[in-house]
Amino acid sequence: MPMEPVESKTQVPAATQAVVFTGVDELREYRASLSGTLALIPTMGALHEGHLQHIRHCRSQADHVIVSIFVNPTQFNQNDDFQAYPRTLEVDIQACSDAGATCVFTPDAEGMYPPDQIGAQIDVPAISQMLEGADRPGHFQGVCRVVVKLIHVVRPDFVSFGRKDYQQLCVIKAVVDDLMMPVRVVEVPTVREADGLAMSSRNKRLETEQRKRALGLFKSLCAGKRLVEEDGETDPQAVEQVMRSVMESHQIDVGYAVVRHPKTLGELSCIEPSLTGGVIALVAGRVGPVRLIDNMLLGADER
Repeated sequence: MPMEPVESKTQVPAATQAVVFTGVDELREYRASLSGTLALIPTMGALHEGHLQHIRHCRSQADHVIVSIFVNPTQFNQNDDFQAYPRTLEVDIQACSDAGATCVFTPDAEGMYPPDQIGAQIDVPAISQMLEGADRPGHFQGVCRVVVKLIHVVRPDFVSFGRKDYQQLCVIKAVVDDLMMPVRVVEVPTVREADGLAMSSRNKRLETEQRKRALGLFKSLCAGKRLVEEDGETDPQAVEQVMRSVMESHQIDVGYAVVRHPKTLGELSCIEPSLTGGVIALVAGRVGPVRLIDNMLLGADER
């Protein structure tokens, strides 16, 4: 799945203090005052270095970068998970400014979902009901609903998503394409710790021993990559079994370990990277109370 081309500026402008808005109407007014290109980065806060690299990347390509920080209740199917999601708003706002964001949008639930308004539903059932969607019913409907709202309010030239949440990226691209929305979806590669663990806000909830075990997700993907790219393995089930075994050896409660088509996420009868532009390996599992996901493109360069 290639990255949408966006013309890059020569350098990142010096950071200035981002303006902060909480209301939809005031953000619309601010947006109307802007000229030049604008990027939107939807987040749920608890920002880490991966988010900050994301912001810097967008700032190098756009005149303005709006970062939304909103823990979206409609994408959580368990209230305990929603309540446990880390919230560090003041720190996040400063981090956005330091990384080059020009505006931070921090709405509340009533602003995004007015209580007297009849709710709509947006879904991509061909992609959203498998994998993460099977484990978290309603999750992607909530993601689609809030992202479409944000795009309509902000009216960005492009909206940027990280590849770490690969299924989410596929779902959003499908929504934008099918609804003919006038915005480009830009993909930012997964940002990893020095040892390979994908950066995630949920990593903050891992204890020291759990953090070591969590590395099994990355190691399982690397094992799958070696099988496909070095050994020439073409049987998806063989690759998936090895990936699952690596995760289990790290005492990870495996949710799934699969190899799929990189665009449709459909099951494969044979791994033929030259025909599909690579294949995508996706893993999910629980380490203690924390559920983590990761992915890696096999048989093609991740750009």
